[in-house]
Amino acid sequence: MPAEHPTAPPTRDPAGFAAFYEQQFDAVLGFVTRRVDNAHLAADLTADIFVAALEGAHTYDARRGAPVAWLYGISRNVINAHFHGAAREQQAVARISGRRLLDEADVSAIEARIDADRTVRQFASAHAALSEPLRQVLDLVVLDGLTVREAAQALGISSATARVRLHRARKVLRTAGQTHAATHDTLLEAAQ
Repeated sequence: MPAEHPTAPPTRDPAGFAAFYEQQFDAVLGFVTRRVDNAHLAADLTADIFVAALEGAHTYDARRGAPVAWLYGISRNVINAHFHGAAREQQAVARISGRRLLDEADVSAIEARIDADRTVRQFASAHAALSEPLRQVLDLVVLDGLTVREAAQALGISSATARVRLHRARKVLRTAGQTHAATHDTLLEAAQ
């Protein structure tokens, strides 16, 4: 269960923003580390998020929700921009570089890993198959511990819309889990 998020509003003056930064740093770093697996990248993205928050402090409206939800909205935009830039870079590199062929050991290692991670892949696949709006609400509520209202504020949608999207996302994942269980049971019966 996530801890209560501090509610100090962002401010553009250095002392006020320093206090805001101290209060919100752990929440933002947690948001970032749930999405990236590199410590240096997480630190860079967290710094970029706070720079964007400082530059946009005048846009914060306390009537629209908690400061952490506002920060998560900024975080989502900064992380998406990073990954889109990285994807463009990878595409450019792929166009100018050769391709290495897999040998037998590579193929065997990949097959072993695929078999070991079957359940995780099925749920990840169901998660990835969710539309972006459903996935965004689900991630903010389940992974980041926001309330539905805070998630709605971070995404710039109504609370009712967020609740509907969360319900639909959970329903898709439940269906994927039931399908996996049925497939697993069928395979076990066939093996006996």
